[in-house]
Amino acid sequence: MNKLEDEYEEIQPKIYAFFYAKTGNRATSQDLCHDTFYEACKNIASFNGHSTLSTWMFSIANNLLKKYYRKNKYQQSLMEKLAIIPEAEIQSIEELTEVNEDTKMLLHHISKMEDAAREIVLLRIYGELSFAEIGVLIDKSENYARVTFHRLKLRIQKAMEVTL
Repeated sequence: MNKLEDEYEEIQPKIYAFFYAKTGNRATSQDLCHDTFYEACKNIASFNGHSTLSTWMFSIANNLLKKYYRKNKYQQSLMEKLAIIPEAEIQSIEELTEVNEDTKMLLHHISKMEDAAREIVLLRIYGELSFAEIGVLIDKSENYARVTFHRLKLRIQKAMEVTL
């Protein structure tokens, strides 16, 4: 049981951050994170070990997010909102501590990427997945994920330098 708790302690913040980056809503992120672990526990027998537990969990998380968007006919993700309104007002001290300007600018630049590129960046930054795990999730090679992420990172850094 301790090993399971350790795995949960390591993966849960990453999955929550992934959902938060995608939805921009704490309650929704918590609900989706809970649902991810519920589905994982319910279907643990289907985990065959061909990938890491983390990769398997993120594939569940990604599927639940797609289902959430379909079910709620969600019009705009956080990324699209940030692309349209880059200077969103901060309403409270709590939000001020939660979202600093660098993170806001980073998310703004990520939001302008095409879907496949954005997915790689979010899985690497917020999901903290290895390039091998990202490759499995996007059905590409580890090297493709690594090279693509590196190029995207350079593009973001250049864009952020211009913005400053």
